Amino acid sequence: MRHLPTRSTRIGRRRVIGALTAGLLCAAGVSVPAAAAADSPAPAPASAARAQADNGLALTPPMGFNNWNSTHCRAEFNESMVKGIADIFVEKGLKDAGYRYVNLDDCWAKPQRNADGKLEADPVRFPNGIKAVADYVHSKGLKLGIYTSAGTKTCDSVGLPGGLGHEYSDAQQFADWGVDYLKYDNCNNEGVDAKERYTTMRDALAATGRPIVYSICEWGQNKPWEWAAGIGNLWRTTGDINDSWSSMLSIMKQNLPLSAAAGPGHWNDPDMLEVGNGGMTDTEYRTHFSMWSVMAAPLLIGSDLRKATPQTYEILANHEVIAVDQDPLGKQGVVLSSDAGRWVVSKEMQDGSRTVALFNETGNAQRISTTAAAAGLPKAAAYTMRDLWEHKEYNTAGTISATVPAHGTVLLRVAADSDWAASPPAVELGLGGSTLVEAGRTAALTTTLTDLGRTPALKVSAALTGPSGWQVRAGSSTTAVALPTGRALTTRWRVTAPAGTATGTYDLTLTAQYRSPTGKRVRNSVPFQAHVVVAPPAGGGYLSDLPQLSASNGYGPVEKDTSNGESEAGDGKPLTIGGEVYAKGLGVHADSAVEYYTGGACSTVTARVGVDDEKDAKGSVTFEIWADGKKVTSTGVLTTAMAAQPVSAEVSGAQVVRLVVTDGGDGDDSDHADWGDLRITC
Repeated sequence: MRHLPTRSTRIGRRRVIGALTAGLLCAAGVSVPAAAAADSPAPAPASAARAQADNGLALTPPMGFNNWNSTHCRAEFNESMVKGIADIFVEKGLKDAGYRYVNLDDCWAKPQRNADGKLEADPVRFPNGIKAVADYVHSKGLKLGIYTSAGTKTCDSVGLPGGLGHEYSDAQQFADWGVDYLKYDNCNNEGVDAKERYTTMRDALAATGRPIVYSICEWGQNKPWEWAAGIGNLWRTTGDINDSWSSMLSIMKQNLPLSAAAGPGHWNDPDMLEVGNGGMTDTEYRTHFSMWSVMAAPLLIGSDLRKATPQTYEILANHEVIAVDQDPLGKQGVVLSSDAGRWVVSKEMQDGSRTVALFNETGNAQRISTTAAAAGLPKAAAYTMRDLWEHKEYNTAGTISATVPAHGTVLLRVAADSDWAASPPAVELGLGGSTLVEAGRTAALTTTLTDLGRTPALKVSAALTGPSGWQVRAGSSTTAVALPTGRALTTRWRVTAPAGTATGTYDLTLTAQYRSPTGKRVRNSVPFQAHVVVAPPAGGGYLSDLPQLSASNGYGPVEKDTSNGESEAGDGKPLTIGGEVYAKGLGVHADSAVEYYTGGACSTVTARVGVDDEKDAKGSVTFEIWADGKKVTSTGVLTTAMAAQPVSAEVSGAQVVRLVVTDGGDGDDSDHADWGDLRITC
């Protein structure tokens, strides 16, 4: 979580597997006695608390929209936008897909309460008031959500009125307006115990008699997964998400271990969706949506749907993936393995099937594999396996495996289905050899097509294609008459990028075609990236001057020769650690990883590292240097109180050097990390 200057750290003969669960329900607050607030009546009795807790709501995670990720407090957040989102929910089929809540975030209110101590809507943003907006949203068959903070003020820098000390009055006002969902933040909380503050608002919501979703947003600071199921219907488990791969990945990793806390009526909330905001690729957004669904997380759209692309709507309206999130059993997926960035997560479904996510954290295509047994399925002759993004079904003898593109997720719903033979066999497309290619030189790649099915794949062929002008030639057979279970077609390829090809990433595609024993034609492809690289100069020099092979960063881009400014490229300041300024190096924000091609020609990486002085007393990070996937050195945790530390790593023979900065184990607030005087010897 970064320290925001404008908002404090807040943080279905073939059944179709995956029919969308109908009837999405809202969640509501529960009530037991708690400390009275300043305007509080007597606490609700225990019987009322039990009734509120057992009201049958929140059986599936809430789905809807929240404006914050796309608008923050900018002027575009207003009544027109909110009504427009409600219209789009209906017009674009999002309501039919299950989205219900249209939620307002911070900055809807006037800066002061009125003379009666009541909240009032900002007359510029919401000239007709909140009830009029709620009435409009309700007329569309949707629900309205609102926001405040469990503090004296909200998180906006202006300091709009918070709910601390006004819980019962505010809750009744929300109910009178027709509010259906409350997001209760954590800013300006005066140090009052979190359980006490959130329990008071729970009781206040219960006292209104109106079912209102109660979303606890205390950023995971007090481990709400351990206590909040008796208070709210969902609780934030992390700090705020931002529209970057690194942020989404970090939050996913924090939320995945908490599966035991989630279930119908009480959900882990890893924050809202960034799908469509532009900071990630569509592949990364599909991963984002897949993993949030496997984690049974609330699905709250965070992009401005008035500007959304067809690809964004395709992701957000994937009924089969939504059905995973909305499965009535209410199980959060559990991690089966996470070896070297190759994740396998399995989610138990009400119909006895398992949804298996094969997620590739790394920057290169990877084979990720598990078995039906490991996923929790009973022993069977074969299984039906449905790809929820490709919308295709296959049979498998028990292996669940795929080559997953960089930062991609293959999402499969697998069942011990007696009708498995009606589906063609699953054929896994595999890739071997390095995808690092020097322009004008030939690289060797090997592909495999492996039959994972119980039935044979017939008339099998493989094709590898690259960018225009590239030479891609097969050095061995590209066809096979038949592939029985477990057998593979292996093809060697020679790939040449034209001399003068600029450094960067280029798309290659492996395509398989085959027939099932029933005669069904199948065509599948897997994309992967080749990286055109150049050898480092003799003698070496500043590593930051070499072209980056890949880069990911917690906030904003990795900066060359300046600190990290968290937003646009070039918004940083001179690299400064402990008062010492460095003219050359990298400015990053945890969690961060930067890769360079060294071609086996270099020996040593050195730098002076630490937290940039611009973060004052905040920030703690760990610097690591990796060589060909092996960590060769680490600094341990460094803080702003420490001077620049020397770091040196032996990287002899390595093809790729990777510079990593982690958050030091305490979250990524203010983790501006500098690689000062970053050099490599070659």
